[in-house]
Order: sequence, then C-alpha cells, then structure tokens
Amino acid sequence: MEAAKRRLLYTLAVLGLRVDTRDENPKTGLHFEFLENRRGKKVLTGHDNGLITMNIAEADDVRRERLRVALREPYRTLLGHFRHEIGHYYFDRLVVGTRQLNAFRTLFGDERADYSEALARHYREGAPADWGATHVSAYATMHPWEDWAETWAHYLHMVDTIGTARACGISMTPENPKDPMFAAEALPGPPSFDLLMKQWVPLTYAMNSLNRSLGMPDPYPFALAPAAVKKLRFVHRVIEAKASR
Repeated sequence: MEAAKRRLLYTLAVLGLRVDTRDENPKTGLHFEFLENRRGKKVLTGHDNGLITMNIAEADDVRRERLRVALREPYRTLLGHFRHEIGHYYFDRLVVGTRQLNAFRTLFGDERADYSEALARHYREGAPADWGATHVSAYATMHPWEDWAETWAHYLHMVDTIGTARACGISMTPENPKDPMFAAEALPGPPSFDLLMKQWVPLTYAMNSLNRSLGMPDPYPFALAPAAVKKLRFVHRVIEAKASR
C-alpha cells in the first residue's frame, strides 16, 4: 500500500503538481487513511475533500484479482486506485472554479448531474455497449466525475511508464521501420501530448507482445478511441497549465 502511494507522489512531483498536506491546509490538504472492513461496516475506497480512503483489502493480490474478474474489469491495481482517487482531488483544484470548467463539460459532461442516480443506474444497467468509442473504461461512463478520474489515472499510467522506459534507455528499432506500431524511435521528454501518444502506442504494443511471449496477460489491455484521446489531451493541458504557473 505504501509503495503504491509513494509511486503516486513521485509521479505528481515529476509532473510539477503541488500537494498540500493537512498540516499546511487543515481543510482540504491531502491525507490518506488505510482502513479494514469491520463487522457491519464496509470500507469504501474513495475521496472526500482531500481525504483519500483505501480499503486495505485491496492490498491482497488474490482478493483483488477475484474482484477484478467478478466485475469484468481488464485492469485493477493498487496504483490504479491511488491514481483514480487523486484525480478527484485535483479536479477540485484544477477544474472547479476555473476557466477549464466549460471545456471540461463539453468533453466529459455536466458534473452537476445527480451522482447517486448515476451510480445506481450504472450498477443496474452497466455501461453502454459502445463505451469504448468514447471512454477509457466502462466505469468512466458512470458520471462525469468518474470519467475525469479514470482519464486522469490513465494519463498518469502513460507518463510514468514512458518516463520509466526513457530512464531505462529503451528505444524502438524494429526490423521493419515501416511497421506503424513502431513509429517512435526514442522516448525523450518532457513530451508534448502528440509526442506522448506517438511514443505510447509502440511502447504498449511492445509491452503486450513481451508478456504474450511469456504466456502472461497484457499489461495494457486498452484501446484508445479518438474521443478518449481528446479527454487525455485535456488532462495533459490542465496539468501543463498548472505546472507552468
């Protein structure tokens, strides 16, 4: 649990995103609670005004994998949970009350929609059959807040993985340079969003191919539609604007 949290904080630092602690900001500073289920009281992972609560049972790999399969999720990790919840934290700080809000609503929808109704509908009806044409995940279809948080988490996956590849000196030198899946030859940074995407496609193709060679599941079981890429671009723009100030 702590390792995933520290990885999250490292990525935020790399992106130039300030984190206020509760000591610095008692009302909305970032704070973590790792709790376990008690008799008659189930701990729900979530975010509330700077407080990120994590159900410590998510650190149990076997339990988490069973839950992933039961919910038909392609991906479920501790780090993914942290990145999702921190997305809610930064939505309140980088989007709400800023000039970014109208653009957010155009791409993601109106966050003022009733959350309880959206949650009940999602678990009653599931995601639309064509969710992949507009969202990074099925859960992202539930409510604009969750669409933002899922997209934010996905963006953090991308920049951290590309950063690690760069630190390891990874470059793409395919036998067939015309192969469109291997269009990027290096992983320099900090990248523009277009360069980020140009690097991401061949890198994930290589990652998945390596895992298949070992008989392992794809580490990146996603396909990004143009509409989802637009949302990722928006997250990039919001972070870039904040980091430049």
